[in-house]
Amino acid sequence: MRDPRGARLAQHIVQHSTRLQPGEAVLIESFDLADGLVLDLIDAVHAAKAQPLVSLRSNAVIRSQLGQATEAQLKLQGLVERFQMEQVQAYVGLRAAANIAELADVPGDRIGLYQQHVVQPVHLDYRVNHTRWVVLRYPNAAMAQLANMSTEQFEEFYFRVCTLDYPRMSDAMEPLKQRMERTDRVRIKGPGATDLRFSIKGIPAVKCEGRRNLPDGECYTAPVRDSVNGTIAYNTPSLYLGTSYDGIRFTFEGGRIVKAEGSPQARLDQVLDSDQGARFVGEFSLGFNPWITRPMKDTLFDEKIAGSLHFTPGQAYTSADNGNRSKVHWDLVLIQTPEFGGGEVWFDDELVRQDGRFVTPELAGLNPERLTA
Repeated sequence: MRDPRGARLAQHIVQHSTRLQPGEAVLIESFDLADGLVLDLIDAVHAAKAQPLVSLRSNAVIRSQLGQATEAQLKLQGLVERFQMEQVQAYVGLRAAANIAELADVPGDRIGLYQQHVVQPVHLDYRVNHTRWVVLRYPNAAMAQLANMSTEQFEEFYFRVCTLDYPRMSDAMEPLKQRMERTDRVRIKGPGATDLRFSIKGIPAVKCEGRRNLPDGECYTAPVRDSVNGTIAYNTPSLYLGTSYDGIRFTFEGGRIVKAEGSPQARLDQVLDSDQGARFVGEFSLGFNPWITRPMKDTLFDEKIAGSLHFTPGQAYTSADNGNRSKVHWDLVLIQTPEFGGGEVWFDDELVRQDGRFVTPELAGLNPERLTA
């Protein structure tokens, strides 16, 4: 049975997130889901007089392919998927994995080749920069378990955060975007020896208002590539390419991660040694979705937590470009609310956020009570 909330979400994706026009094509790439929201999206795309192309994928199949993949095979896969992506104007990525760790035992060298020949050319280089795209999850029992909720409770939470009044949030974000674009020096302070300094001078800030991710609620830029110095201790577990990481702490000198600690250490080192750009940072972002308050080991949700920030090793977006290039883009999250140890964000020697709350008048509209009033 199709959930009527799915039809409303599909309309939001078509009308707001991808802004489909008659005659345009959209690639709907669905992982581990073949009905429900996929069918709702097809209906909504047709109603907009656009063309839905559907690619149904399975993480178990991907695991099987990668387990014995050759470089030639992955190069061919990347060429085919890149050609497909080049034919569309918009992309919807829908994830519904029953097992979030399905790729955990794929050898690291195969994951690296997959990133190099498929993920980077298809998604990081083309899709992100040349299509109107949105990525979202689908509520299932696995996600409810991650969030420590019943399935019904999680579904209610999911549709609430994904159908937030994003145009209203966009208006509240505008002062933050302008302030970030006027800022030179940023300082982040917090527990775990976190004391990090860097510049964002001259790099655009981008509002995320339900057009790229659902749920959404962040404003990102990038540090000047060589300007990062100090230490950051992340306090949110991270699932990256099937492996769960915890206790990650980085020390930077001249923009580069010179010391990395975390569990599992060997896998962490392997990711950071993927290429030269993996030890530099491609994104700095502040999160403020009022309905998301605690981590659930899903980056799409965790990076939007109210009072959080993420500081991302790897590839920079061309929309906020510091020149860093990598097959890695790993959003690692630091929550600064009192429940998670607090912390401070400073712009040009002015405190702008303390313990997860914006403290300057022009930014206070992004505090939870203002966004949900």
